[in-house]
Amino acid sequence: MYYGYGFDSTYFLILIPIFALSWYVQYKLKSKFKKFSKQTLSANLSGKEIAEKMLSDHGIYDVKVISVKGQLSDHYNPQKKTVNLSESVYNERNSAAAAVAAHECGHAVQHAKGYEWLKMRSILVPMVGVTTNLAGWMLFGGVILMQSAPLLGQQVMSLAILGFASGTLFSLVTLPVEFDASKRAIYWLERKRIVNQRELIQSKEALNWAAGTYVVAALASIANLVYLWLRFGRRN
Repeated sequence: MYYGYGFDSTYFLILIPIFALSWYVQYKLKSKFKKFSKQTLSANLSGKEIAEKMLSDHGIYDVKVISVKGQLSDHYNPQKKTVNLSESVYNERNSAAAAVAAHECGHAVQHAKGYEWLKMRSILVPMVGVTTNLAGWMLFGGVILMQSAPLLGQQVMSLAILGFASGTLFSLVTLPVEFDASKRAIYWLERKRIVNQRELIQSKEALNWAAGTYVVAALASIANLVYLWLRFGRRN
């Protein structure tokens, strides 16, 4: 990313390792899912059936399980109260599909129980959507203003950095939400004997790599914020 004042190799030195780590985690996640998808679940339940059973077991009857297009597009929508499963997870009968379906239902359970970190993330969503979109433009404008009005330019850049900081906060708040959903999923899969021991290990492995994507995203956001502060936040 270019923020003005010429080429800065420091930015690339900071973020290239994170980009490499991100690629590796994504690669491992997809390879694990591909490997586990070839083994039929001993319970012979589809992702849809597992999701519906987990919701029912937790007394949640106002959440629908639906299929959506895309790979790894699974998510829970608290506004519409839907567990959205990608077509492969929705239809397939394997440990990876079971893990993802149960994980997304874990979010529905969090919502039903008023899990504090989920409520905090929901509050941040609209704010982060606005501030992160504006932050890039503000930073660009601040760089230009520094040429003619240094004080005003510095103030604008400081506001832009605060905008990026909101995105970093969101990525950090997301971590306990995702970890807790996975914990609920694994606990339920094991307690209800939906998976055998081999499949349980596979489910844990799949969710661990999925969680890794959120960890890398948080690290990238922190690194970007630190870089922006060091480069622009302390200018006189």
